[in-house]
Amino acid sequence: MSTTRRRQQVSDGPEEGDGQLLIDKDSNGYGEEEKPDIRGDRRNIAILLFLYILQGIPIGLIAAIPMLLQNRGASYKQQAEFSFAYWPFSIKLLWAPIVDSLYIRRFGRRKSWLVPVQYLLGAFMLLLSQHVDLWLGGKGVEPNVPLLTLLFFMLNFLAATQDIAVDGWALTMLKRCNVGYASTCNSVGQTAGYFLGYVVFIALESKDFCNSYLRDIPSDEGMITLPRFLWFWGITFMVATTLVAIFKKENDIEDAHMESRYNEEHELNIRESYQILWQMVRMRPVQILAGILLTVKVTFAASDAVTSLKLIDAGVPKDKLALLAIPVIPLQLILPLVVGRYTNGPRPMDVYLKAIPYRICLASVATIIAYLTPYMISKDGEVPIYYYVLLITSYGCYQVFLYSMFVAAMAFFAKISDPAVGGTYMTFLNTLCNLGGNWPNTVVLWLVDVLTWKQCSTLTDNQCLDKTEEQACSSSKGVCEISFDGYYLEACICVIYGIIWLLIVRKWILYLQDLPTRSWLVVKTAGQSSYKSR
Repeated sequence: MSTTRRRQQVSDGPEEGDGQLLIDKDSNGYGEEEKPDIRGDRRNIAILLFLYILQGIPIGLIAAIPMLLQNRGASYKQQAEFSFAYWPFSIKLLWAPIVDSLYIRRFGRRKSWLVPVQYLLGAFMLLLSQHVDLWLGGKGVEPNVPLLTLLFFMLNFLAATQDIAVDGWALTMLKRCNVGYASTCNSVGQTAGYFLGYVVFIALESKDFCNSYLRDIPSDEGMITLPRFLWFWGITFMVATTLVAIFKKENDIEDAHMESRYNEEHELNIRESYQILWQMVRMRPVQILAGILLTVKVTFAASDAVTSLKLIDAGVPKDKLALLAIPVIPLQLILPLVVGRYTNGPRPMDVYLKAIPYRICLASVATIIAYLTPYMISKDGEVPIYYYVLLITSYGCYQVFLYSMFVAAMAFFAKISDPAVGGTYMTFLNTLCNLGGNWPNTVVLWLVDVLTWKQCSTLTDNQCLDKTEEQACSSSKGVCEISFDGYYLEACICVIYGIIWLLIVRKWILYLQDLPTRSWLVVKTAGQSSYKSR
């Protein structure tokens, strides 16, 4: 969410999780608990849900591109390069204060950013639809990964900026008693958008899936292509943005006796926001927590970043892998509610610590499945049903402990965040959490090719170290065969690292959990009473 200080702050969905309800009671009784009443807010809830669905489309699409690249011969170094396209949501805190503070008042604080950003999203999709097939390569043409990375990074940057604007607008678009629905719209909307951009696209783009389940007459291509998909959503963004710009006023007034909802929002200016961030960085407990958040996910990087690509290499159809996410979606929606019952107490990080060993074990199981996959698939490429059941079961169990760690971390962030700057504090901690997952994935993907040993089947002195040697091997009618797969070495290193990390860092996590709340107060550290009230 935005780094703006608000009297009310709501939590984001599973991917961002920026805040909790923080209420400052004043002399007028503001902050007294009110029961939700969606009368008069049904249309606003629908608009928020639609905006979050739009936000999820580019996120899901970016997740689908690595599978397309893998099928078109991209190397793991190229996959690592493209993984930088995921980073904007992990670093959006860097420009969130600007989005929160600079705007055209007459047009609307949030619409000043939402409308141009969504027009740019639509324009980017239309641009990509014209050339993306050429840039993806295939049929002997190398994919233009640097250009794809740049363009999809910009696409994700725009989606992250839209997220900042929509998160902030949600707090003033809805009545105070209904502001909790914003997190529901975020979670459900982003999940639905991601599903459309990833699962639905991959399924309908696959000729095998369409020929097997959706067509009577087989065809040589899927029912949609990436250019058509981008073109459709580019037009959708343009039309939807125009309708919002014309028909949705930002400063709604509930009745003649109430001020605009817009005026209920209090904020820090740009200088104050960045000053608060600097004060956080200087706090010793935050520095220790940052070290934990930036290193914990190295343990799971090989499993999270590489395993699905290895399954595709082994012959598992990418559309079937994407469809495996469908039965897990209900689990993903229910898990935060179930786990939340155990993390709402004073020691949420106990759940975090208990989940790590199980997640390490299940990451090892995923590696074993990847290793055995070539032996489970028949010579004609048929994947048995029991294999998919095994994948769904292991992935579902993995999600249980992944969400246990996520919900526990969010509960701990909410517990320690300074209420005076709750939005900034929570966004900062979530930025560290997300960045701690992105950098290990990028490094692990890059190292797969470095650690893998190959040998040309026809030239004994050719180890297929680069494109020149690969072409020489191909010219001699040979094949570059893998003699040692670096992925499995990485998986072993990650597991060993995780065990050592847990033994060393466990005491520091317990230490942070036992600190009194005043140890985390940034306002006290900054000594700026002006942040407490405006």
